Amino acid sequence: MQDGLSGTGIGLVTVGFSPPDAVGALGEHLSLAGPVLADERRELYRLLGVGRAPLWRVYSAGTVLHYARAVRRGHRLTRPVEDTRQLGADALVVDGVVTRRWRPRSPDDRADPALLVASALRAAGH
Repeated sequence: MQDGLSGTGIGLVTVGFSPPDAVGALGEHLSLAGPVLADERRELYRLLGVGRAPLWRVYSAGTVLHYARAVRRGHRLTRPVEDTRQLGADALVVDGVVTRRWRPRSPDDRADPALLVASALRAAGH
């Protein structure tokens, strides 16, 4: 996603609820541009109205299929150490004001990165 924002002056901030070391390692692993912040108390999640999913949504057909494919490719599944029911989200913030939110219903229901980039470019007048 950050490639679509390169040279636009639009920043990308990633926030996770894991401890800072884990969030930082994930940011490095994914080569994320911009700051990668830890919100262990999930204050931003609450402010954005991002809740937790019921178990039947967390382990939806899409999520189970994702893990089945990973096992078939030889990945070893490990027991989760975090809240697997905590949903993520994406938000567009302009001058400190949230102007748009994308809140998924399940872990495999996330906004298309191209849509996020297009929305950010529109908001910035590009």
